[in-house]
Parts: sequence; C-alpha cells; structure tokens
Amino acid sequence: MDPERPHAEAVFVRGNRIEAVGVEAEIVALAEADTRIVDAGGASVLPGFVESHIHLFAGAVEMANLSLLGVKGFDALASAVRAYASERSGLALVVGQSADYTILSDTERLTRAHLDTILPGRPLALVAPDHHTVWANTIALEQAGLLQGRDLGPGNEIVMGADGLAAGELREREAFEPVIALGGGGRASLGLSTGGEPDPYPDAAGIDADLDTLRRGLAYAASLGITSIHNMDGNRYTLDLLARLDAAGELTCRVRVPFHYRNVRKLADLELASAIARDYGGDRLASGFVKVFYDGVLDSWTAVMVDPYADRPETRGDPLFSAEDFKALAVEIDRRGLQIAVHAIGDGAVRTVLDGYEAAIAANGRRDSRHRIEHIELVHPDDVPRFAALGVVASMQPPHPPGSAGLPLEPTVSRIGRARWAQAYAWRTLKEAGARIAFSTDWPVSPLAPLASIEAAMTRQPWAPGLPDQRLSLHETLEAYTAGGAYAGFAETRTGLLKPGFLADLVVLRGDIEAASSAAIGRLGIALTICDGRVTAGDLASV
Repeated sequence: MDPERPHAEAVFVRGNRIEAVGVEAEIVALAEADTRIVDAGGASVLPGFVESHIHLFAGAVEMANLSLLGVKGFDALASAVRAYASERSGLALVVGQSADYTILSDTERLTRAHLDTILPGRPLALVAPDHHTVWANTIALEQAGLLQGRDLGPGNEIVMGADGLAAGELREREAFEPVIALGGGGRASLGLSTGGEPDPYPDAAGIDADLDTLRRGLAYAASLGITSIHNMDGNRYTLDLLARLDAAGELTCRVRVPFHYRNVRKLADLELASAIARDYGGDRLASGFVKVFYDGVLDSWTAVMVDPYADRPETRGDPLFSAEDFKALAVEIDRRGLQIAVHAIGDGAVRTVLDGYEAAIAANGRRDSRHRIEHIELVHPDDVPRFAALGVVASMQPPHPPGSAGLPLEPTVSRIGRARWAQAYAWRTLKEAGARIAFSTDWPVSPLAPLASIEAAMTRQPWAPGLPDQRLSLHETLEAYTAGGAYAGFAETRTGLLKPGFLADLVVLRGDIEAASSAAIGRLGIALTICDGRVTAGDLASV
C-alpha cells in the first residue's frame, strides 16, 4: 500500500520494524545466520488489517451466546433457542444474537408473546444485529422491572402493548440494559452502556475472567489478520485490563480505546478523557479520543433524519443531544486536543455532527483533528463535500448495507424510501468527493473477518437500476482497511504500509488476492499474522 512502491517481492523484518522492502534477491541477501526465511508461495503479503470500528470486550463475550444469523421463521427460531437453552440450564439469561428485525416475516415483529411460547419459564433476550433493539419475554421484563414501562431519556423506548404492558421490544440501550444485566458480566458492556467504571470493582477472580475474555477476543481478531483495533466503547477499566495483557506480552493487536461520553454527563467530565489520554498514548495501547452516540438506527426509527421516514412520515427520530449541546461538546473536546468519533446513522445526525465539527474549527481554529463520523448510513447530498472541507474521516462498514453480506433488504430500504436510496451507504460518493475512508465491521454487529468485508465492499449491488455504483476497487478497499485505518488513528507514519522504518504489522494470505475474483476474496483465509514483529496467529512452519 506504499504509493512509492505499490508492489514488491519480499520484506525484511528486524525486531518490531520493517527494515527493507524490494525484490527477492536483494532482500534475501540481507539474511543473517539466525534469520528466518518464510516463503509465502506466491500468496499475498499485506499490511496488517486495521479494524477501525469494533466493540472488543462485548464481542468477545458474545462469542459464547447463541447466534441466530440466517435463522428465519418462528419454527426455526424456536428450535434454535430451545436447543441452546437445554444445553445451558445454568444461564440466568438466555441470549440470542443477530436476530433479524424480520426474523418472523417481513411484516410481523417479535413480541414477548412469541418468546413466551418459545421459552416461557426462563428469561430470554434476542438482540438485533445492530445491537440497538432487544426483544425480551415476560419473565425477563418482570425481573428487569420493565413490564409496566419506565420513563427513559430521549431516543430510547419501551414499546408498550394495547394491554398497557411492555410488548417485548426495547429500543436503544437505556431501554434494554436492565434486561441484559440479568445475565451478569456487565463489566464487558460498561464501556458501551455508560462509559463508567465497575462498581464494585471486581476481585481477582473477576479480573482474571475479564482478562480471559479479552484474550479470546484478541486472539480471534489476530486469527483474521487484524493487527490494529479502534475500539468504539471504553473506560479506564478496559484500558487497565489491556495494559496488564501488554505487560505480560499478551496484547496481540494494537488497541485504541476511547472515553465514552454519554448525554447524561457534564462537560467537566471530559477531564477524565484528557487524563486517560495522558496515561495511555503508546504504539500498542492508546486512548486520545472520545466516542459519542448522536442517534440510533434506521430499523427502529431511532436514526435522526433530515426528512421523515418513508414508512412513518410523522417520525424523524429523536437525537440524543440537542444541536446546541452537541456543538458545545465538540468545541470542548476539540479544545482539549482530543479526537471525536460520533455514531451518526441518519442524514440528520450526520449533518448536525458536521455542524458541530464546523463550530469547533470556528471556536478553536483549524488543526489536524481528524474527527470522525461512524457509520453514515445516509448522507444528504449537500453534506457530502463537507467531509473533505472539514477534514472529517468517514468510518464505514461494508457488511452493513441491506442486501450485502446476507442481510435482508427489509425493513431498512422501506425506512429509507426510494427517493433517498442513492444517498445510502455512499462510500464511493464520499471518496470521490475527497473524504478519507476507513473500513471496519462494527463487530459483533457484523462478522469480524476483514476479507469477507472486503468482498462485500467489492460485490455490493445497487437496490434498483439507475442507482450509483458504490463499489470500490480492490486497492481502494485494501487502502481503507490498512493505510486509511492507520490515518484515522494518527498512525499513518508507523503502520498501514509495508515500508522501511514502519512497525512490523503484516498479514500473509492463503492465496493471491489480486488474482482472486471479488466474490472469492472472503474465502482466501489467513496463513500468518505478525504484529509488532511477533507472530500472533498462524504457524511459521505451515507457510
């Protein structure tokens, strides 16, 4: 991915740095008595993948939950849940992940009545793929204190039934967190739910369990060729755990962890973000940015839109901050020299976040802030050129568009409406307008494998004739997963390229990615992952 040398035959690593890149004969001549020579056999060697949007701790926990990916229809759902629950009688809460909004049918939404029929005597929660909606059965709602409803903050909703009781659908985290908490292990989701610290602080056994969870997630990421992670939730506890792993030589990926600012916090709380940034700023483990949620998601009508939803014309979605409050927040974070990463899915949310970044420039002056917007599932044409003008990074996820990566078209395309389809998931549009693009998966929202995500970026099809082709080329997509991610994390002078002097983060594929068809890239597989000069996945002897 080095524009000065886009291709090479060999790379020489000494310690944790790349020392030379070039033709095979020149590189082999550098070998010394103890140099290990690895022949990739014509397979591609790339910079290690940068996963620019992930929820590491929670994703690692969810690896043990029931996966409902691809399950369709009541009978299939019931069979999967009952089989899983019968083998795990000790679970306080049975959790199913990746339950499509249309898991029953394109028109029938899940209710607690459905879940009571499937598993009446034990708490049950099904989590939507986007993790912004949870469906719970009656006993789970009762134990969580939600069956009668509850007052919630803006953008959160307990859907109520005609009988005056909760219908089972819980929209956004404040609504469903009490149900998820029934399962215990809430420390893993603290960085996402509140950004707060564990209270009470865990004992040694709890810390060891959390370390094991993070080891599992990190090992999984490394097995997929990932060498750098931008976590999108966090607190000091998460950083402290990762620091323990780093000290023990067990941190198998570079990790950036933010301070999560919720709308219940005060601007003075940003001193915590500054303190964390001062304490963690290394090449392997760093903070230095603040994560914010501005809206929800399209499928539950909680994303904030410029114009109303096509299938619910009275609704535009409720923001989690007022426009003025967000401007004040952006100005203060920027004043502290921290990066901002904001979840903004609807075009109304994207516009307001851009307005906030513009206000930060007006108040503090222009600097190399690289503020980010996460997801950008809809962008108004008027706002497309503002990304380049303001220096904003577009952090986007190729597996997310409906119809891609096995996702159903409904209900999302009906929420957006035909008139706005051309403005949805518009990574080609943004790139051609000069925006910096960083790709990722938002794991555990989507499967973590970068190769599958690269395939999705290259094979996506328009929803109707005449819509823009948003696909990127192979090299554009690889850049968004390597150099683009490094740029988004202020690491473009150290990672993201195979270049002399750069940190030794490499991935060896099980094939030639340039020779593979775009539809076969996801099946190439990973032979070897090297992070910071150490093998973190795969076996040198097998390459």
